[in-house]
Amino acid sequence: MVQRICILGATGSVGTSTLAVMALHPERFEATVLTAFSRIDALFAQCQQWRPRLAVVADAAQAQDLGQRLRAAGLRTEVLYGAEALCQVAAHPDVDSVMAAIVGAAGLPACIAAARAGKRLMLANKEALVVGGRLFIDAVRQGGATLLPIDSEHSAIFQCLPEDRRSWGERIDHIVLTASGGPFRSRDPASFGSITPEQAVAHPNWVMGQKISVDSATMMNKALEVIEARWLFDLAPERIKVLLHPQSIVHSMVVCRDGSVLAQLGTPDMKVPIGVGLAYPDRVACGAPALDFLAIAPLSFEPVDPRRFPGLQLAYDALAAAEGTSTVLNAANEVAVAAFLDRRVAFTDIHCVNAQTLGQVLPAAADVASVADLLALDARARSFAATLVQRLAR
Repeated sequence: MVQRICILGATGSVGTSTLAVMALHPERFEATVLTAFSRIDALFAQCQQWRPRLAVVADAAQAQDLGQRLRAAGLRTEVLYGAEALCQVAAHPDVDSVMAAIVGAAGLPACIAAARAGKRLMLANKEALVVGGRLFIDAVRQGGATLLPIDSEHSAIFQCLPEDRRSWGERIDHIVLTASGGPFRSRDPASFGSITPEQAVAHPNWVMGQKISVDSATMMNKALEVIEARWLFDLAPERIKVLLHPQSIVHSMVVCRDGSVLAQLGTPDMKVPIGVGLAYPDRVACGAPALDFLAIAPLSFEPVDPRRFPGLQLAYDALAAAEGTSTVLNAANEVAVAAFLDRRVAFTDIHCVNAQTLGQVLPAAADVASVADLLALDARARSFAATLVQRLAR
């Protein structure tokens, strides 16, 4: 049976890699829905190739433009727009699986809609769990959805565990998330104030979007992954460890109660975890190069230097605080990274904004009761972080 796929964020790096894997198996996968925020030309090209039933863009003007171009090309793809349309297509009855690849908190409502509709949900948007937390997990359980992690680290942990999730807690002593250390793993922290956006997005191992590349450079990406792992695998924060692994070959590890260590290895290519998510529980060719053990460099591991990467501790601080604090952290980080990419603040200011917002925007129980409440908390944290950015602006 052909699996009908909705790709939220089809023109980004994860979205395009997903389509590349799907193209290898046209008998298994069909692109039923494609969405994009701003890259309308790229979405039009994807629609020409894949002929989806539905496409979603950000606003009415984009929808009119894309619709006219599609009709002129003889295509019958229906074009929708706006945040509500994303939720509508994520829960659409003609969709079997959703690849959630929208960056940031903006992807949360559509992810929850897919979860409540019982979809097979491939989660590349870690912020959905960082922001949604318990509310998101409850939606997965209540909707009977299948949640498959696509981040390489969480996919690695998932692949090392048995299909019966009920046995996970009995097997696991702790997990180890590996981190490359990004472009500044060995750079003198005293020089971090002069780091440019171009230097920060030049990841040594992975090809990613700008925001996630900066997060890798600050290790906020790993901080968010710690929070994601807490919810994905139902682990106490102290059972989630992080090690630097510059080669990005060991993607993460499970340390079992008997002392055994299970690890997933592979080339640093997102098509591997994407292929796992698309075909689970099967395995299919994904187009990634095979791992050549005779060609790779020696594998090494290092502790995380808190002077270089102070942001990692914020994840543990957020998990120890009131529910919703991770929502605040994510919001502050999105504001701070955008300001850095716009050259309004220094690289080192990202952590300052994150830490100060975390200390001042304190959520209450009423802030996490619904998606609307979480988004309101997100907006409040963004507003506070934006004020800090104005004070720090160069």
